[in-house]
Amino acid sequence: MKYVALLRGINVGGRNMIKMVTLRAAFAALGFENVKTYINSGNIVFETAKTADAKLAKKIHDAIERDFGFDISVMIRSMREIAEIVKNNPFEGQFNNDKDLHALFLNEPLTAKQAEMLMAQGTDAERFYIANRHILCLLTISVLDSIVGKGFIDRKLKVATTARNWRTVKKIAELFQA
Repeated sequence: MKYVALLRGINVGGRNMIKMVTLRAAFAALGFENVKTYINSGNIVFETAKTADAKLAKKIHDAIERDFGFDISVMIRSMREIAEIVKNNPFEGQFNNDKDLHALFLNEPLTAKQAEMLMAQGTDAERFYIANRHILCLLTISVLDSIVGKGFIDRKLKVATTARNWRTVKKIAELFQA
């Protein structure tokens, strides 16, 4: 089965630096096959027997911590999940630049209270769509000026996330097809 591991905080701002060739080798050493990476921000597509997401995330997390010394969050998605995110984009046609739409990947769905708190923060410049273990965020402002960029989800909702812009999400979907 094909999966993508989305690593949080790899090669960002000069911290948690891992060369992709080294990361691919680490994934291969875990027994994963057909390992591919996209850009340097921790997007790794691989194949393995069908396994629970939490089990894969723990296996990858523990290997990265052991081999590189980084305690980072790992979000796992299947090929089907990535394809559904792309196919069911509620903001399709509402943005001109793929960098205006962001997918935030969560380890677990938001609670009703967390979802309510997030949606209360929405404005015309920062719109949200919540579906299962991801949030789509359409921004017409800089991500640095948004609640996403200011850490609202991490600090107020207390949910670990990793975000990718829409161009990256689409490229990951393409890697699954290759």
